[in-house]
Amino acid sequence: MIKSIAITNHVNESYKITLTRPDLSGFLISRIDGLGPPKAEIGMIDLATNDGGRYNSAKVTPRNITMDIIFHDNEAGLSIEELRQKSYKYFPIKKQIRFMIETDERVCETYGYVESNEPVIFGGRAGTSISIICPDPFFYSSGESGTTVSIFYAIEPNFEFEFSNESLSSDLIEFGLITQESEQTIVYEGDVEVGILITIHALGPVKNISIVNTQTYESMRIDTVRLQELTGDGMGNGDTIMISTVLGRKYTTLLRSGVYYNIINCIDRDVDWFQLSKGDNIFAYMAEEGYSNLEFRIQHQTLYEGV
Repeated sequence: MIKSIAITNHVNESYKITLTRPDLSGFLISRIDGLGPPKAEIGMIDLATNDGGRYNSAKVTPRNITMDIIFHDNEAGLSIEELRQKSYKYFPIKKQIRFMIETDERVCETYGYVESNEPVIFGGRAGTSISIICPDPFFYSSGESGTTVSIFYAIEPNFEFEFSNESLSSDLIEFGLITQESEQTIVYEGDVEVGILITIHALGPVKNISIVNTQTYESMRIDTVRLQELTGDGMGNGDTIMISTVLGRKYTTLLRSGVYYNIINCIDRDVDWFQLSKGDNIFAYMAEEGYSNLEFRIQHQTLYEGV
């Protein structure tokens, strides 16, 4: 069951519509389409001598979310005209908005552009019809558990307030948990393959870092010699490398002393841009020198075909 929808406009102002409490927002959603799996376009090649055709390619088309909203009596005492103007504010034509939806099982979001906002000004029941075009057809996990972080080698903070010290002689309070693994399994439960964000932090000198998917044998190598040629120094204490393999947002960046460097040229030309597939994904990392100086983590969102 759908619980609520939250809209964030292009100036980062948010408005929440609770489906079972239209009196809170003044918006009663009477119909909404476009939340299921999007449509796929299947490319076929006609055969000259045989019946039918041959599969050529397939792609998923952009998502189109449409909904009808009825302006409802509300606790704030907003009039029909004020609610109509509020719809202009949170569904501005041709602007990008974030569309987040919460159900019993998941919280997910997508981004789209408002194609139309067609209010009924003279009619039996005042309201509006909204159309949103989402270039990315999939929903991404959102909310507090929207991003999954897999820590290979790092210190995970555990201390938080309020705390209780039950003993003055035994070490009962744990300030942090040291995780030391060079290989880890990432379990992915999404409907669609998704890219990852790799974060590598150096505590000392490191030479030539390699990352491998041990199931698919895909690999990625960071050449620290090229890094030195590009930035004037190899990877050392305090440096952080961030690698995104998310489709449409791929990058390789070095953060050093508060300055960001584009180091895409430090990645091998035949690089494999990792994608998580449904089920177990086993990753490992290594370095020619300074392996123990590395903190390594992978984080990802979950992609859904529909709500």
